[in-house]
Amino acid sequence: MAAPLTRMLRVHCLRLQIAAAVRGQLEVFTYDDGGRMTTADEQLATASRGITAQQVSRVVESRAAQERRTRPLAHVILPAYNEVDSLAPLLQRLGRSDAVQLSVWVVDDGSTDGTGQVAAQGAPGLDVQVVAHPTNLGLGQAVESGLLAVLQTASDDDVVIVMDADDTHDPGLIEAMTDAIVAGADIVICSRFVQGGDDSTAPWFRRLLSRMAAELFRVTLRSEGVNDFTSGFRAYRVSLLRRATRHWGERLIEEQGFACMVELLLKLRHCRPTIVEVPLVLRYDRKQGASKLRLRRTVAQYVKLLLRDRLAPPPYRAV
Repeated sequence: MAAPLTRMLRVHCLRLQIAAAVRGQLEVFTYDDGGRMTTADEQLATASRGITAQQVSRVVESRAAQERRTRPLAHVILPAYNEVDSLAPLLQRLGRSDAVQLSVWVVDDGSTDGTGQVAAQGAPGLDVQVVAHPTNLGLGQAVESGLLAVLQTASDDDVVIVMDADDTHDPGLIEAMTDAIVAGADIVICSRFVQGGDDSTAPWFRRLLSRMAAELFRVTLRSEGVNDFTSGFRAYRVSLLRRATRHWGERLIEEQGFACMVELLLKLRHCRPTIVEVPLVLRYDRKQGASKLRLRRTVAQYVKLLLRDRLAPPPYRAV
């Protein structure tokens, strides 16, 4: 009830502002001691009743467009392997996200179910580019292909968003992630393990693995500001990714499976980034296909990655 009432009040206030602007009298309404509008403001409020819904809509759209122009372009990378049923509704959701200007990059990682065709069809009002792998190369290679494609065209002030293509991540968070980058963050992690985060819809073994990995990396790496090391929903400042790519080149992501997201975070930490987290409510109930996570393989990848990070020397020069 509160949300519709809030929207009604906003629209009413907007009508008053439009009426005031039309008359060249944009001002704050005042009230007398009895709680009644003063005569001038009462006349202005009366005049606002003639403002049509179409006029209100035009002003709202104008303000939204102005806000989009003040935010950097967000490049959304969607690594996708056989996600034909989930990709279409996700693209529709992204197309309805009007707070941030988006450019979507679908990396079709050798899908055999028509995922590439769905990506090519795109969604109304959405700029969609397709990067195709002829065969399945794994999540790590798909993420890296998307990053390299974006870095060829993006400006340093742009933002890169990596999210799952199975529709379990909420595109509504992109606005908050982009605003956090504008405010000074270099990496924004959508976290299940901060206040407001939740992953109760995920299978128990995924929840257990995520928590074990988070505790393991938290204790061993002591990365300030990071609670969710394995989240696949993140935002990066383009200039940060460019610095890291210049140093590691094609070795920026070497892991093929789910451990690639942790690997990328470990390598980027040598750039001394500012990292913040925003709450993520994982919508695993929207997932259409079977899980591609293999528990034993992923655990082995995490252990190998941690050992390699502990034993390998840090970069020989500042990244």
